[in-house]
Amino acid sequence: MSVVEVLFGLLGLMALGSALLVVTTRHLVHAALWLVVTLGSIAGCYLLLSAEFVAWVQVLIYVGAVVVLLLFGLMLTRAPIGASNELDSSLGQRLAAAITAGATAAVLVTSVVDAFHGDHIDLSDDSTVRAAGSSHSVGEAVFRSWVLPFEVLSLLLLAALVGAIVLSRRDISPEVVAEPGHTGEVGR
Repeated sequence: MSVVEVLFGLLGLMALGSALLVVTTRHLVHAALWLVVTLGSIAGCYLLLSAEFVAWVQVLIYVGAVVVLLLFGLMLTRAPIGASNELDSSLGQRLAAAITAGATAAVLVTSVVDAFHGDHIDLSDDSTVRAAGSSHSVGEAVFRSWVLPFEVLSLLLLAALVGAIVLSRRDISPEVVAEPGHTGEVGR
């Protein structure tokens, strides 16, 4: 085993452990911070596979933007930030979630093994790996083959942002708006 394979395994274990902590913690803010660790370790895996562009996109977009948006959503919607008993689920719900997660993992592993059976990435030949993970090849794949899903995802994120803004607005009662001299500001 090479050093790269050992580091890849350690980062994979860190991603798995922190992902389990994301879904098992009772503190929503702690869950978001464990999500940062999960996404950061996945970015480390990308770096070890010589896909630097994908790794930095992972850090900038997912760690930098999505988690920050999640934390802003928690703050703006006045969700409980500390420990919450509402997040505690019954044994039946946990069992159903575990069965669903196991079935999803089985389908994903089976699909990946079937799709890439016998293929491997030779990390000793840097020129082939760098060409596969370069910004040119990623940009070509995204904007040639995957442009429609990319645009649909951007519309979905825009709808989520508009939804967060709508949820965070304070309700204005009709009586307050009808008062003479009302400037539209509430709660001052």
